[in-house]
Order: sequence, then structure tokens, then C-alpha cells
Amino acid sequence: MRIVAAILAVCMMAQAQEAGRKIVSNVAAAYPPVARTMNITGMVKVEAVVSSDGAVKSVEILGGHPLLAQSAVAAVYRWRWATASHETKETIQLNFIPSQ
Repeated sequence: MRIVAAILAVCMMAQAQEAGRKIVSNVAAAYPPVARTMNITGMVKVEAVVSSDGAVKSVEILGGHPLLAQSAVAAVYRWRWATASHETKETIQLNFIPSQ
């Protein structure tokens, strides 16, 4: 059975540092083919600055394997949060686990 390379990361929902804005939509990170070949798994932790309209303004990598981190950042840029009166910082953990 062929394992699909896209959308194989299991995402843990955001752990907000502040009031806990609700995630409206999230996109699973693609599992990088090089990481799959090297059997690299693990967690990537990022912090997203989310504007008042719910769009991601910036993402900073807080930890995780470099081969997985860029895929996590690309996915989080596509996430959307509920609107708020001001921008917030949201901490997100994405776990990269190959599908069975």
C-alpha cells in the first residue's frame, strides 16, 4: 500500500498563550519526503502572530527538527483563527508521525 506524502502530520490543536482564540480552519503539514526517507519523526513547536481578522501574520520556529520545521511553518501560514479585537500570539505543536 502506497503511503501518501501529503497531509501526514497529525496536528495538535493550538495551545494559546493568551485567551485561547478558536481555530476556524487548520491545514495539516505535509510530511517532507526527505524526512520520510530518513525516518525522521517528532514534534515542531511554532509561535504564530495572528492578526485581528484571524490571518497569520508571522510564524517563528520555537523547536523541532529542521527538516520538519519548514513544513510546519508553511502549514500554519494557511491556518485561520476566529476574529478578535487585537492580534494575538498562538503557540502550536505539530506532530509528524508517518501513517501506517
